[in-house]
Amino acid sequence: MSAIMYRGLQQGLKTTWALGKIIFPITLIVTILQYTPVLPWIIDKITPVMGLLGLSGEAAVPLVLGNALNLYAGIAAIVSFEFTIKEVFILAVMLSFSHNLFIESAVASKVGVSWWLISGIRIGLALIAALIINLMWNGGAELAEYGLISSSEVVPAGWGEITFQGIQTAVVAVAQLAAIVIPLMIIMQFLREKGWLTALSTKLAPFTKLLGMEKNTSMTLVAGLTIGLAYGAGLMIQAVKEDGVSKRDMSLALIFLVSCHAVVEDTLIFLPLGIPVWPLLLIRLVTATILTMTIAFIWKRLDSKKGDEVIHEHSYNTL
Repeated sequence: MSAIMYRGLQQGLKTTWALGKIIFPITLIVTILQYTPVLPWIIDKITPVMGLLGLSGEAAVPLVLGNALNLYAGIAAIVSFEFTIKEVFILAVMLSFSHNLFIESAVASKVGVSWWLISGIRIGLALIAALIINLMWNGGAELAEYGLISSSEVVPAGWGEITFQGIQTAVVAVAQLAAIVIPLMIIMQFLREKGWLTALSTKLAPFTKLLGMEKNTSMTLVAGLTIGLAYGAGLMIQAVKEDGVSKRDMSLALIFLVSCHAVVEDTLIFLPLGIPVWPLLLIRLVTATILTMTIAFIWKRLDSKKGDEVIHEHSYNTL
């Protein structure tokens, strides 16, 4: 047991270090840029567009960083600004659907699924979700409180104070990340080494059938749901080679996973932002399920139609 915890702790520290190297400088840079003419000028130009999504111009910063880099970079940018609870929730939903586009979409291409298809689905879901939430939710106007991170009402004077405030915010952000990631990695290590992930894969088989996929796709879903697309890429590629997962099933699995992957980590990581995370989880699960079932149904109908055309053509030629 202690050996498993030790290996999980090592993995947690490695992950925290890797992500901290992104979060710390981004938080520091964004915090400093707020007090320069550069960021306000960019924000002013794109504010009208962001308003359609129920967001202020500053929200473009975490969206750009989250999509270009990863979810943690987006969160690092969020804690550098003052947003309302509604804005933070919209940003959380958008980033849950659409983050780390370049790396995670590259995973899709490795197993034979179009990079453009996966990226288009993720961006489309993010935009549609933001529009719906903005239209349906009239509350959440109060400012969000970022856990241990509190917004300073005193405007720093001089570059020394500005830099100190940026470093302070960045250190606290990394500390909160470590408090979530390290225990999470220990739990995942325990589940892997005790074989519970394999058992979960077996239990998940009926659900994969409901989504229109064969049983051998369940391990791919488990990997994506638990450790995400980027971390679970190796298991997914291995599943295609060793488990005989078809291209159709892998495509459906990835369509589900790009909407809803790393559900534990990607949900818990938003806790320090002071937003309700259960609605965020439900939105991702329901959207992923409905989208995948719909595409699987349409795909099956098209395949059936093609099969009927082949049969009819064969009968005609025989006559």
